[in-house]
Amino acid sequence: MQVEFRNIHKRFGSVHANKGINLTIPGGCIQGLLGENGAGKSTLMKVLSGFITSDEGEILLDGRAVTIPSPAGAIEQGIGMLHQDPLDFPPLRVLDNLLIGGRRGLIPDRRAALKALKEIETQFGFALDPDAYVDTLTVGERQQLELIRLLWLGARVLILDEPTTGISAPQKVKLFAALRKLAAEGRTIIFVTHKLEEVYQLCHRAAVLRAGALVAEIEPPYRTETFISAMFGYEIPTPPRQPPPTTAPLLELKRVTVEDARLQVGPIDLTVKAGEVIGLAGMEGSGQDLLLRLCAGLLRPTGGEIALGGRALHNATYHQFLRSRVKFMPADRMTEGLVAGLSLTEHFALNAEVHGFFINYKQAEQTAVERIAEYSIRGFPESPVESLSGGNQQRTLLALLSAPLHLLLLEHPTRGLDLESAVYIWKRLKERARADGTAILFISSDLDEVLQYSDRVLVFFAGKASAPLPAMQTSVEELGLLIGGVPLETVRATVEMRLPEEPSR
Repeated sequence: MQVEFRNIHKRFGSVHANKGINLTIPGGCIQGLLGENGAGKSTLMKVLSGFITSDEGEILLDGRAVTIPSPAGAIEQGIGMLHQDPLDFPPLRVLDNLLIGGRRGLIPDRRAALKALKEIETQFGFALDPDAYVDTLTVGERQQLELIRLLWLGARVLILDEPTTGISAPQKVKLFAALRKLAAEGRTIIFVTHKLEEVYQLCHRAAVLRAGALVAEIEPPYRTETFISAMFGYEIPTPPRQPPPTTAPLLELKRVTVEDARLQVGPIDLTVKAGEVIGLAGMEGSGQDLLLRLCAGLLRPTGGEIALGGRALHNATYHQFLRSRVKFMPADRMTEGLVAGLSLTEHFALNAEVHGFFINYKQAEQTAVERIAEYSIRGFPESPVESLSGGNQQRTLLALLSAPLHLLLLEHPTRGLDLESAVYIWKRLKERARADGTAILFISSDLDEVLQYSDRVLVFFAGKASAPLPAMQTSVEELGLLIGGVPLETVRATVEMRLPEEPSR
């Protein structure tokens, strides 16, 4: 199905989010859509998927002008969107979520839905338990469920907004293979991403938005300089890697174990120095998320000891962890991190230390103004947080992190951020680590990010963690093998054997 945008304009108050966009996407094409945070990508895709309506312009499908008044209307036209934050009902089971978002009828056909779930799972290499409650799934698994629903509903135009965030490298390979197959069948894929390597691997063509306008349409062979120039207008330097700190131990884990309904993790022995950055890598659901929540006080250990600055915390409550200056930033922004309906000022008011019985709203508003400028958040103090783009919601979460901290725990800290924003955020995080002695543990599915910004790396597989690996002496290839369950000794031997013909990066 061919999709054509003609002179699309969309304004939110004084913000002109889309400025006369004209773009034609042929059927059977995988179209990349890039741009910095706030460039207008999500707004344009929400217009196409019926979540908002444009102020001017029209959309044509196979040459026919259509009206898309709602997401349900978009599905009727064969258009479905997979959002950065999956749209589902966490208290319900996987199969029930599929039925709720599925075809209407007096009596839901559970057998047909279960059959469709299994067939699409087989095609994509997913493995969702139809009886599992959605609130027990990871962000990546919830994205998988949403994609399955869209395919089951017969979407011929699939919009994927940062779909590889929160899924493992093997899952990404399977996803890309499935998308290529769908495109070969004539479906149109619009792939919104910040990752240039994903465009190189997958997209037949790419369009770049900047400040709400379409500034470039690019076809292979791709050149990184072309994309960077179109997206930002200047080159983004990657910061040099720094040697690990030589400070005193801060966080100590001794024979720690933790578990949930699906997985037991550990035992883990780990000592983290003040100012050290530890990357946690592994397939989705391998245990790294449980370790992070354990260190935040959100889960209790089933065994072992935890100490921060010499103080035992393995029996401490979450509020005791907070008082010990431990902060956690979740991957699921709008469910666990931010409060829909509240403005930026109200978020900073809630986050402030309370002195007395009354909230100092004027001070909160001043803080909002300062943090908006400091973190380049595209919004205003009075902006409802759900009105921000995904990348700007991520910047808001980071701006809410108080200082100084002893321990900072981050799930996918650059999720949804463009290259410039990601470099800037890591610059700030590294400054905090070095200047304040804040130890940082973070999860990322981007192995380049893990190696670029970590001092050491822990790799998780089926609940077991590797010994800490020095990031400066480890390659992406080695990490990939370890994530797949290959023992460290075998990985080293394999890479050494390949060195004469295929040097390790």
